[in-house]
Amino acid sequence: MQVVPVDGVLQSLRIGVGFLWTAAWAIIMGLVVTSLVQVYVSKERMAQVLGTGDLSGLTKATLFGAASSGCSFGAVAIGKGLFKKGAHAVNVLAFMFASTNLIVELGLMILILLGWEFLVAELLGGVVLIAVMALLVRLTLPETLFDEVRQELNRRDQEHGITEDPTCGMAGTDEYSLTTDEGETLTFCSKGCLETYQQEMASRGGWRDELRSWGGWYKVGNQYRKEWSMIWKDVVAGFLISGFVIVFVPRWVWNALFLQGDGILVSAENAIMGVAIAVISFVGSMGNVPFAVALWGGGISFAGVIAFVYADLITIPVLNVYRKYYGWKVMLYILGVFFVTMAFTGFLMEELFDALGIVPNLAGGQTATEQTFFERNYTFYLNIVAFALSGFLLYVYRRGLGAPGQYRDPVCGMRTDDSGPSAVHEGESYYFCSKTCKRAFESNPSKFAREGSAGEMEGEHDHH
Repeated sequence: MQVVPVDGVLQSLRIGVGFLWTAAWAIIMGLVVTSLVQVYVSKERMAQVLGTGDLSGLTKATLFGAASSGCSFGAVAIGKGLFKKGAHAVNVLAFMFASTNLIVELGLMILILLGWEFLVAELLGGVVLIAVMALLVRLTLPETLFDEVRQELNRRDQEHGITEDPTCGMAGTDEYSLTTDEGETLTFCSKGCLETYQQEMASRGGWRDELRSWGGWYKVGNQYRKEWSMIWKDVVAGFLISGFVIVFVPRWVWNALFLQGDGILVSAENAIMGVAIAVISFVGSMGNVPFAVALWGGGISFAGVIAFVYADLITIPVLNVYRKYYGWKVMLYILGVFFVTMAFTGFLMEELFDALGIVPNLAGGQTATEQTFFERNYTFYLNIVAFALSGFLLYVYRRGLGAPGQYRDPVCGMRTDDSGPSAVHEGESYYFCSKTCKRAFESNPSKFAREGSAGEMEGEHDHH
């Protein structure tokens, strides 16, 4: 059995962590911008700006997606909610494309790790992707099948008591629920979304006033934490895997899979193979950008690399989610449409960039093994600023500065006030966001005691 050399493992880790260090400020700044948009630019405001005509449906879906987060699974789950509510399939797919290809943080990562040419191809190609996909769907959509699937999806969710989170459209759970003044019970997918809903209900004034208060920054911190919770696994996995691929996958493997040379057939084969590699890579969301760096370093063409970046919506884990939501037939239809669209757009971008003479020259730069990642340069100072901003937002959230409610629910950690469910344990009063949390506390009070006692929280609140 061949033993993996320790030096190779260390070199892989150095490259993976080095890539992460290089792109950290871009990821953080992008997520901060996304969080600000998510908090202060509501879907209702977007709809007012964009209009409501049928002709604008595709544009709305694209812009809504671009203003959303970059998690592949989150995009699919939200797309399911839109589809259930009657959104046309083409608009659902456009939303998913935009929310994984046209977001700020992804663009910054591509610019830092791959260069401006790839960024232009990503942005321009993202628009072309949606246009080509829309044309394909209009020509091939099995309307009857999708109507049946929509009905079955609603029926199945009703039978299982599945309700949608009113803040994000994903499936809500009884663990995170509240009852409105009208007596309606709402369920949420997470503590963060429940808090977001309460913040929106309690919100007063415009965004300028909000950002001059702790409450406004608390909302941004809450959203920022949610954004990270959705993507951090993909990001870390993508960077670490890229390091091992660069060190341990020899160049002849890529030469065997991807045709070498020039010409239309080479570009087409590389684009198709790039999408195929993405399907089996298991790396989605923004984690496929550092993996793309490994492919680019392996000598794969521009078409193959950019097609790989497009294809995070058809990795095997994501395809399995389609199957669970919609069944095998729709999953295969989505796979077919997406595969053709992504490969064709990758091919088109290389041909266009070649005609313009702006295909980047791989031979002109350093390889990953030659790069020195940790230096006191602009990356160092930008990371310091980004980490400080990240720490500030997380501190505001964790300390509850400006959070609605005087007390913290000891079970879920959400801020609440004394108008909801409460309990007394060993002389201390505790307040809860919902009856579900109160029942959890009463089943094991010693586990949660002192986490949110009224006395402790009043002292903290007065201090602030």
